[in-house]
Amino acid sequence: MNKPELPDELHMKIPINPATGTQGNPLLRLPGLIFIGLYMLGLSALVTVRVVSHQAHPLYLVIAVLFTIASFGLVRMFRWAWALTLAAVFLPMSYCLWLILHHAMPYEVGVVQIILNLLLFLYLVRPEVRAALR
Repeated sequence: MNKPELPDELHMKIPINPATGTQGNPLLRLPGLIFIGLYMLGLSALVTVRVVSHQAHPLYLVIAVLFTIASFGLVRMFRWAWALTLAAVFLPMSYCLWLILHHAMPYEVGVVQIILNLLLFLYLVRPEVRAALR
């Protein structure tokens, strides 16, 4: 007589059926939030490098800290971090547009940054993203 196989510990933690998806962790249902969190950490590192190399005023370190806080808060799915990230994505997009219009930034670089920030902004305002936050 064949005994039915009991699922091992790994199969109990990870859903096997792809139709059910990743039910446990809401962050895995929204992988864009992971990318946006890493993007915010990258922006924070870029601002810090610019301050250390004396290309930006030391006051910009406050912005780098806010980017870092927004990144970790967004990965933890906090609503306040969503609002902070939304502002941190929208404001550089607007600033790049202003620099392009005043010919202080190369057109190609500015357009790429504007499009990337616009896509991230549109991802963040999706109802699925807002509903998953706590």
